[in-house]
Amino acid sequence: MLGSAYYAAHPLFPLANTVADLNSDVLTTLGPMRDFTVAGYGQSELDDYARTATKEQNRYVQPDPEPELGHFYRSDHFSFAKVGVPVLCGGGYYDSRLHSKASMEELVSEYHAKHYHQPSDEYDAQWNLRGAEQDVRLLFRVGQRLTSETTFPQWKSGSGFKAIREKSRPGQQEPMARLAAGAVRAQE
Repeated sequence: MLGSAYYAAHPLFPLANTVADLNSDVLTTLGPMRDFTVAGYGQSELDDYARTATKEQNRYVQPDPEPELGHFYRSDHFSFAKVGVPVLCGGGYYDSRLHSKASMEELVSEYHAKHYHQPSDEYDAQWNLRGAEQDVRLLFRVGQRLTSETTFPQWKSGSGFKAIREKSRPGQQEPMARLAAGAVRAQE
């Protein structure tokens, strides 16, 4: 999280004009998935963007079933949330198209116990990266939608990050078209 924390403190592009942060901390190596599990589900409208993109893949969005583990607070996207930028962090982790739920629990448990953040956490030619591909395509679709809109996604009421964003963007969310026009004028 050091790189994202540094960027949030020294952004190359103003954070007030940064639309969103899309993050997938751990790409699945166990094949195609049905779920797209969102860390911090319920915080922002980006959950709805993810829901639309999952439908295109015949998948579904679910909240992190283990919020007590603090996944939302332990990944690069959190550096952006702390400065008010809406974030989406998720991936297919629990509902495999190839493995039973019990088998998935066992495989994920083994990975966390033996490999996560350890020297053995290296590429393995046996990995099935079709699930990783799904997640990357899903996040691409969310990003594609964000670039075609003229508004910014919002933090939901009750999110502690909403007030931070509103303070950084007085007068609410300026349409992106006006920002782009201002950037063009500034470059002329």
